[in-house]
Amino acid sequence: MKKINKLGIIKKRSFYIISRFCLSAMMVVSFFYVTPIIVNFADKNFYNEEFTNNSKNILLNTLNKDKLLQEDPIIENDERDLLYDILEENNSEINLVRYTTSEIASLFEEVNYNLKDVRDTKLVKPIDIGLLPNEIKKISNTKKRKEMFIKIVLPLIVKENNKIRIDRKRLFIILNKNSNTDIENKWLEKKYKQYGVKKNDLSTLKIRMDEIPVSLAIAQAAKETGWGTSRFALKGNALFGQWTWSGDGLKPKNAEDGKDHKVMKFHSLQLSVRAYLRNLNTHSSYINLRKARTELRNKNIPLDSLILSKHLDKYAETGNQYIEVLQKIIEQNNLKDFDEARLLPSSKDLESLI
Repeated sequence: MKKINKLGIIKKRSFYIISRFCLSAMMVVSFFYVTPIIVNFADKNFYNEEFTNNSKNILLNTLNKDKLLQEDPIIENDERDLLYDILEENNSEINLVRYTTSEIASLFEEVNYNLKDVRDTKLVKPIDIGLLPNEIKKISNTKKRKEMFIKIVLPLIVKENNKIRIDRKRLFIILNKNSNTDIENKWLEKKYKQYGVKKNDLSTLKIRMDEIPVSLAIAQAAKETGWGTSRFALKGNALFGQWTWSGDGLKPKNAEDGKDHKVMKFHSLQLSVRAYLRNLNTHSSYINLRKARTELRNKNIPLDSLILSKHLDKYAETGNQYIEVLQKIIEQNNLKDFDEARLLPSSKDLESLI
């Protein structure tokens, strides 16, 4: 009887131990299964970042309030301050080579650069032509002349927009941090100066530091230079007819008495593109363009050149007629095909990755 009782007790203990082990195992498994669900639910419904990251949240909320996303239109900046980096490069002693149209065409053919592929793939060859060929105005075939012009200016525009895109990403990274490093603060000071923004006015900097649709830039360059044939474009690398009162420039032949402005000269076509983007992003005449661009950004809508062009009536003396011409150029030449174009890495970029 004693042996039977002992066996019964052992069996009960074994059953009790096994039951506890199974129950513990189930609890552990359930914990690891249920916990992520509870955490995700809490994050979505109860967690308030304000208690852990209050300064960042206040900043982002401030920047995203429509009523505070307004520029300060009162400040007018000296062009020498806004374009200081461009003016420094304008004094470059490097002599650029002016290639002929046949040499440029051969280069394009050699690297298999054609607009049909760009329209299909949205990828642009990183070809940097510093000066327009003098012979471009001798191309009698309008279609070929337009194609040559677009192929020259397209990589330059995409390159400058890409720089702005990188800067904009860096700005948003900085905005999402609780504190900034000395390097980041110095970078911000540089950008405040380039965009004509008061120190610590991050709201205005966010609005101004943005791209211009490629199609709009090409259309304006085409209009201002007669598809690359104007005196300003060939002698001054001025693709956008940008005026200057203090910098080096070319005097318009038919300038009215009392108007002492000149069309700004540039060392290269690339600098002309950079100055153009800086102009649209800073001058008070284009504040409505930047406001429309911000509204598109806030609605997560791609930048539309036909919409933004409506706010360029102050770019030329012809006003609304100028807008109509730009829109016709965009539509008739299917320039919006290039708005999503991205620049392929150059051989130097690839070498830096090796």
